[in-house]
Amino acid sequence: MKKTLKQLASWLKIDEQAFGETVVTGISIDTRTIEEGDLFVPFRGEAVNGHQFVEQAFEKGAAASLWLIDEPNPPEDRPLIFVDDAEKALQQMAIAYRSEHSATFIGVTGSNGKTSSKDILAGALSPYFKVQKTIGNFNNQLGLPITILQLDEDTEVSVLEMGMSGFGEIEFLSRIARPHLAIITNIGEAHMQDLGSREGIAQAKYEITKGLLEEGVLIYDGDEPLLRELVAQDPYTTTKSFGFEEGNDLVATTIQTTETGSRFTVHGMIEGDFFISVLGKHQVKNTLNAMLICKAMGLTDEQIRASLQKVTLTDMRMQLVKKGDVLFINDAYNAAPTSMHAAIQFVQSTEIRNEKWLILGDMLELGDNEQAFHEELALHIDAGQIARVCLYGPRMKWLYEKLLGTFSEKQVLYSEADYVPIIEAIKADATEQSIILLKGSRGMKLETILQAI
Repeated sequence: MKKTLKQLASWLKIDEQAFGETVVTGISIDTRTIEEGDLFVPFRGEAVNGHQFVEQAFEKGAAASLWLIDEPNPPEDRPLIFVDDAEKALQQMAIAYRSEHSATFIGVTGSNGKTSSKDILAGALSPYFKVQKTIGNFNNQLGLPITILQLDEDTEVSVLEMGMSGFGEIEFLSRIARPHLAIITNIGEAHMQDLGSREGIAQAKYEITKGLLEEGVLIYDGDEPLLRELVAQDPYTTTKSFGFEEGNDLVATTIQTTETGSRFTVHGMIEGDFFISVLGKHQVKNTLNAMLICKAMGLTDEQIRASLQKVTLTDMRMQLVKKGDVLFINDAYNAAPTSMHAAIQFVQSTEIRNEKWLILGDMLELGDNEQAFHEELALHIDAGQIARVCLYGPRMKWLYEKLLGTFSEKQVLYSEADYVPIIEAIKADATEQSIILLKGSRGMKLETILQAI
């Protein structure tokens, strides 16, 4: 982005202030990561007032800063834009820049797999287009506008992750992004406490169609009955489906796992055998939505096949990590029942190694049914396949008590708030035959166990 303060002021419909020709080349809300030429956006919270860092932002190279009209003592002789509300100003600028930008905008939402789908899609498109994607968890009402405003002017594809915790939030983000193409990865149980039911979650995710351009296309998980029902009720949106069940526009079959990734066959809108250096059947499904987007972007089957072979994911998503002789699958970024089932199923079915361990942490934000969701995991854990289970967090006590009926006490370890017993068990008993899954909600920080090995 290269805009003068006059242009930014016109985006914000400000005409009574005097502006020079100062050029802004980016956006920042944090002086720790600010870059030269950025517009600094200070927020005034209960604990911290960002205005106290404005001078520091200029010292670090900021070209200009917003300043709230009712905030006293603005610095003199600094290029400032005075606004009523910093958050609304940020969103208004993003809407304006989005309307001027010629990139293809792609929105990605879903209960699980948003980040993996974003990474796979960006990786698959990058050999053929200049692609920028959401970095980290910048997927909310602040992060998405910042991502848009950080787009280079010559970016050809923008992949925007959209997160939420309640109704109306995805619609809000979608109307800012106005995507040409949109993906709903799946419907799980995350945010059940806010949305009440899986039906509510499906409706909240489907809000991504509210900002979809008229000629846009929704790519969705066709194996999910709740999404099929919403699509059937929506005569206005063009859709394409993916999944493992026949009848989808793109279907994956014959999935084989190796120590380097997954091989699978697809038929439908794309035909043939493909490979991706990512583990897990659920990650193959995330690859399918990316493949449909690639097809919509005009890539040939062979171009898609070639680029998928080089795709990598953000850390802590089915990431293979070897520590000494022991092989870990670090999937500790987050967890909900759907993704937990998928990861457990992968470990039980893989032939990479024979001795299989599960290290599972609490699943958070599941609402009133959280006990039932944790206990129900016992139905998915096969004592004939799993050698050891280590459970961490107060909610995992529910699963521990269930597993004692099928596992011996030596096979199941429970620790409410201390990683050390699990670390010691790994050091004492894991061998060159062991493959160990780490899976839990972000707040459980199970990667701490891996770092200690």
